[in-house]
Amino acid sequence: MFPQNIRIDVHHHLFLDAQKKTKKNLEVGWRTPDENLPWRPETSLAAMDKLGVQTAILSPPPISSNSCGAENRAEVRQQNIYASELCAAYPNRFGFFAGLPFLDDVEGSLEEIAYSLDVLSADGVALISSYGDGNSAKYVADDLYDPIWKELDRRHAVVFLHGAQTPSSTPYPHPWLGVPISEVPNETYKAAAHLVVSGKKRRFPNVNIILTHLGGSTPFLAPRVAALSHYMGCPLTPGEIIEDFKSFYYETALSAHETTLTAMATLVPTDRLLFGTDFPAVSTKTAEWYTENLGKYFAGRPLDLANIMHDNALRLFPNLGKTKVQCLSGGHQISSQLDDGP
Repeated sequence: MFPQNIRIDVHHHLFLDAQKKTKKNLEVGWRTPDENLPWRPETSLAAMDKLGVQTAILSPPPISSNSCGAENRAEVRQQNIYASELCAAYPNRFGFFAGLPFLDDVEGSLEEIAYSLDVLSADGVALISSYGDGNSAKYVADDLYDPIWKELDRRHAVVFLHGAQTPSSTPYPHPWLGVPISEVPNETYKAAAHLVVSGKKRRFPNVNIILTHLGGSTPFLAPRVAALSHYMGCPLTPGEIIEDFKSFYYETALSAHETTLTAMATLVPTDRLLFGTDFPAVSTKTAEWYTENLGKYFAGRPLDLANIMHDNALRLFPNLGKTKVQCLSGGHQISSQLDDGP
């Protein structure tokens, strides 16, 4: 354990259905550490203590395939209620980003935004890069979703934007290069670029958007978008496009290294960087490697490191760690024995 629990982890998942998670892993070419499934609150708390994390902001896994309907709404609502109760049961240790129904269900998504932010006191909303499968999939800047962005903008909400686990049109090249490794970083970039070139990033400026994994491939492809999308007809100038890429927040999970951090330093100031681990999708050993890289890179700049590790998050989430709703699921206590399905 580090000397002080002073870190705030903005990228920390909760997996409420171990069987569903295992099935998805097989589909996308990933293996969640055996010790992290089935997931329990104690699983995260032990890892947090080892990694020096005071507070972790929980988010649902980035699953894009689903459909509209009452069942989907109810599942998301129960998940958000559970996350809120977890925050109340462990004061100062957890916050949460509310999940939304399948985003094509615009009415249901608007209802869940209101319930999660007003009743459950969520710290923000979790979105994924696209919704749906194949040619029917829509990226988050699709015009259909404008009412959702308008409401988030009105509320000055924080959005945690994670790349979807969308397979390529070709198989991933090797069992060690599955979708989470090879495709998710590009999905994050595509969502960010879509928000920029569509003008939605400027149209909804009050939404604070966090891009996961240092934006995936965003820092490297932003200049490509700046010139070539403008050439293809985007009315924004190359300079304006770069400016809009600079307006995102970027978190460090599974990405902190001298190479990537050097690139980030040319794109955004350190007040746009946040600390993340992606636990429990990875082991504490993996999270430690990236955390150590981050510490080494900023070894001579303690104020910048403090900003990334906690101060930037405290400014972005002024209510983080404050008591959430005590119990909305029938009066029972938070249990470490979750129902992981039949």
